[in-house]
Amino acid sequence: MAQWIARAADSDIWWSFKSSATTVIAAAVTLLIIVVAFLSPVLAPHTPFDPSSLSLSDGLKPPVFVGDDGDWSFPLGTDDQGRDVLSSIMYGTRLSLEVGFASVVVAMLLGITLGLFSGYFGGAVDSVIMRIADVQLTFPAILVALLIDGIVRGILTSQRHDEIAVFVIVGAIGLSFWVQYARTVRGSVLVEKNKEYVQAARVIGLSPVLIMFRHVLPNVTGPVLVIATINLGLAIITEATLSFLGVGLPSTQPSLGTLIRLGNELLQSGEWWITLFPSITLAALVLAVNLLGDWLRDALNPKLR
Repeated sequence: MAQWIARAADSDIWWSFKSSATTVIAAAVTLLIIVVAFLSPVLAPHTPFDPSSLSLSDGLKPPVFVGDDGDWSFPLGTDDQGRDVLSSIMYGTRLSLEVGFASVVVAMLLGITLGLFSGYFGGAVDSVIMRIADVQLTFPAILVALLIDGIVRGILTSQRHDEIAVFVIVGAIGLSFWVQYARTVRGSVLVEKNKEYVQAARVIGLSPVLIMFRHVLPNVTGPVLVIATINLGLAIITEATLSFLGVGLPSTQPSLGTLIRLGNELLQSGEWWITLFPSITLAALVLAVNLLGDWLRDALNPKLR
């Protein structure tokens, strides 16, 4: 373990990371948001979505730094139901991160698998997969996610849809982002499959599936990690957009997008804090993740150093 840590500390990637102040700050912000979000049941001052803990008399309290009506029990104010905005953001961020991570995993599994088969076998398999990818690229990811979610809503009842809303939105976003992984992996496999180590694996009789996943896949993971990092931010934004439009997660499972939508309904009444603070959290999270993705892309590509 100590040897691995020492080797990592001497690596070019670590040097690139610590020499970039922007990247260090982005990593710190990302880590802080993730830790606070996933520890929200412990750190949050209130349980905002437990009806038994809410009181309408606490509704629409402003932040403590605005006027004299603020309450230090609710430092960022409350919404119209008396829910603490700070606690709501912590719980909502956790759900947004869970959806984002799960969507990226779904997209990676589907895209990497199809990319491996497309690049390794070629021929009709390659043509079919890449034509499907080309067709999907003509549609924005948000439109594909809306289409998939709409189909599920048409099949299931509203109550049943709300019960599995998280799984529906994860699948919809995952199916929207697989194309990038498939095309990237396919291009790398076309190069790797003609190398000597792959030919040697064929000679000793290994199956194509074993060759693809044991020998070829480890050599094409670099670009995939970069895409996954950048797509995490895109997945969070997509989920927030769907929830803001009212077709994502329900109000009983509030993500940052849901919180922004609920706050937007009261924005014209002057209760700006209900939508402003979730919006700032969402922007900070996505910006930090995208900066990390840009750094990782440069660090893994020697030509860009």
